[in-house]
Amino acid sequence: MANPEAKLETFLQWLQANGVELRGCNIKYCDSRKGFGIFCDKDVSDGILLVVPLELSITPMRVLQDPFLGPECRALFEEGDVDDRLLMMLLLTVERLRKDSLWKPYLDMLPTTFGNTLWFSEEELQELRGTTLYRATELQKKSLLNLYETKVKDIVKKLLTLDSDSEKEVCFEDFLWANSVFWSRALNTPLPRSYVFPEMQDVHQSCTPKADENGSQVTKSDDLTKETTHSTVQGDTVWVEGLVPGIDFCNHDLKPIATWEVDGTGLTTGVPVSMYLLSAAQSPLQIDREISISYGNKGNEELLYLYGFVIDGNTDDYLMVHYPSEAINTISFSESKSQLLEVQKAEMRCLLPKTLLDNGFFPSGTENSGENNKSNKVCKYSWSGQRKTPSYVDKLVFPEKFMATLRTIAMQEDELFKVSSMLEELVGPEGERQLSDIDVQSAIWEVCGDSGALQLLVDLLHVKLMDLEEHSGTEENDFELLKKALIIDSQEDSKQMANDSEETTLMTRNKWSAIVYRRGQKQLTRLFLKEAEHALHLSMSEEMAVP
Repeated sequence: MANPEAKLETFLQWLQANGVELRGCNIKYCDSRKGFGIFCDKDVSDGILLVVPLELSITPMRVLQDPFLGPECRALFEEGDVDDRLLMMLLLTVERLRKDSLWKPYLDMLPTTFGNTLWFSEEELQELRGTTLYRATELQKKSLLNLYETKVKDIVKKLLTLDSDSEKEVCFEDFLWANSVFWSRALNTPLPRSYVFPEMQDVHQSCTPKADENGSQVTKSDDLTKETTHSTVQGDTVWVEGLVPGIDFCNHDLKPIATWEVDGTGLTTGVPVSMYLLSAAQSPLQIDREISISYGNKGNEELLYLYGFVIDGNTDDYLMVHYPSEAINTISFSESKSQLLEVQKAEMRCLLPKTLLDNGFFPSGTENSGENNKSNKVCKYSWSGQRKTPSYVDKLVFPEKFMATLRTIAMQEDELFKVSSMLEELVGPEGERQLSDIDVQSAIWEVCGDSGALQLLVDLLHVKLMDLEEHSGTEENDFELLKKALIIDSQEDSKQMANDSEETTLMTRNKWSAIVYRRGQKQLTRLFLKEAEHALHLSMSEEMAVP
């Protein structure tokens, strides 16, 4: 395999041949962990660092218009056998195996393995036992393997028989690689409708990619440019997922210094229907500074699952709590409760962002999200005047929709009877009124209050904490492991560090990421459990005080 510098030089030539303009930046190799990144190499007055014509992007339209893949993929797409995302994964899989692929300079720059949990060894995956991500990874890997065996393998083999230049037989790892490339690099891009759905056949044909004499350039279409410019002016936009070579080498940072934008008309960049990288810095960027963007406010669970990295102390971390839907059938009066849950459009799970804790009884000092206070006043009124609004309502950090679900599940027999009577009275003897979700939630709160729901929530969080600690110990154990951790990114690192102090513990980056993630989950479970227990104590005290 070519060394990073040789691959990079070929890729830069390929970008230039396809109309990409590196106006204030360059692409450089970072390290074995991050791969390549984008760095500032000159000051640009308008802040536009990089411009990529979107005709170079890998989108569902590109696959369907591809002269090699298009005919077969169009037939599969029209029959409903493949969706938009699978189309792009098929292109990546097939082009990876073609020796003379037009995409080879780009594909050679991409990682060959990934840090997401689908690529974990069995030993590394065991570090996630008890977490939501452990089960999600198992299910996703089985799903991808089934998709490969039942559909992808035969499609790719059929396509490769049309090409005598394929280098090897397709295997599951090729598809797993394509899946990881897509999910770690795809952007959701606003495109002119006419670019996504060309209305004229000649326009459709003219935007079909084809090689120039050097076999490296994708030609542009003047007709397409005119059509999309007109559509953009009309504000007709469609959001499309796709890969944008060049832009996708921007790495993530909590304090990004750039954003990407789309220029439909060419008035901003001079390149119609293009994506450009725009500096967000208040002053000129320092030469050789890496240009980062934000992948969004994502918790470590999502970062590890999609991108293969975590952020220690991530302020955007969150905890998922859910009541197993299959357990509904085992509770008392399950049929009646299921009907009430259906009317309420009940949410059986909820995400608890770390920032919610700032609104709670024990603020943690992170940036206040301000979301919680708005969501917990939905049903806090009383029809009879008997149920008073709890004194703690503004400190309750748990989403009202999920609390409403738990109230319904936790109802006792006498409470269920009272709720049914109230709702029958509301509907009327002739059924004059249709019950709304708010009607049902209000009636249940009127009868039940919060104690039953909070007790159930405490139980759920206790079980979650026990599951997390059963296989890997406490939060403190993880802290000690991380304190002694010495991360190895390769076999060479392992050999070089083998003689280091006994005070350190060698571990792969995947294992380190797993421990950081699970420690965060234990911490959040403990903190939200503390909130739930305190709210339960207050709720029971206030309900006992009612004569």
